[in-house]
Amino acid sequence: MSQLVVSDLHLDAARPATTAAFLALLAGEARDCDGLYILGDLFEAWVGDDDPGEPGASVCAALKALSASGVPVFLMRGNRDFLYGQRMAERCGATLLPDPCVLDLQGVPTLLMHGDLLCTDDAAYQAFRRQVRSPEWQAGFLAQPLAARQAFAAQARAASREHQQGLSETITDVNPAAVAATMSLHGVGRLIHGHTHRPAIHSLEVAGRPAQRVVLGDWYDQGSVLRVDADGLVLTTLPVA
Repeated sequence: MSQLVVSDLHLDAARPATTAAFLALLAGEARDCDGLYILGDLFEAWVGDDDPGEPGASVCAALKALSASGVPVFLMRGNRDFLYGQRMAERCGATLLPDPCVLDLQGVPTLLMHGDLLCTDDAAYQAFRRQVRSPEWQAGFLAQPLAARQAFAAQARAASREHQQGLSETITDVNPAAVAATMSLHGVGRLIHGHTHRPAIHSLEVAGRPAQRVVLGDWYDQGSVLRVDADGLVLTTLPVA
């Protein structure tokens, strides 16, 4: 039995093939795993738990069915879906995870993160993150009509793309010192995160000891799934029609 870890699916009505690939995973392999961990950015945007639209409705129903079958489902907020609330967790039959958190995966204490907190060289993004994660900002935003929130999300996505285009790959990637400091703070030798869309398994040294950093891929052109079992880690891709 294995645990499955995914991130950065960015599910959106404009890309139905990606949603179909994820739903196939939920109805197939995931039914036989020990747990499904989604480390943020499940959706391209999430403007509140009161949004009844697609693909949210279908995906939440499928996650609920997976949970009802006996497979634990865990959700972490990402930079696109940081407005998940308890209502969302209940819709999915899932447990909301704090970012960061340390969980036991196949007997190994593992630090799970979305990954954006590690991109400390992007000062503008970190300032924006602090703003939108504040309870005051979120309360004011969620008080707006759904249509207004959806319009804001579309504008924010366009601004994010423009911001990314003006930065070097170094700035938008994780900061190595932040990685080492965060792993040392939590006392772990294994970190799994997404966000950067640079899938790889990195070997490094933390506090003088061998360590491992696993980066999950996005689901724009193909799926990315990490399988964790007693033999170790395998990072694989899935076709997206």
